[in-house]
Amino acid sequence: MGFFAEFWDFLVHNKAWWLTPIILVLVLVFVLVWFAGTPFAPFIYGA
Repeated sequence: MGFFAEFWDFLVHNKAWWLTPIILVLVLVFVLVWFAGTPFAPFIYGA
């Protein structure tokens, strides 16, 4: 069983749905920080 499947199983069985928005925001921040160090940065910060 993979990590994400096991985490999904944890959320379902423990009724920890309140963790879902927190995890999504953390993933979004990670993606923005990761893209800041790539050539895609002007597309993120430029208007």
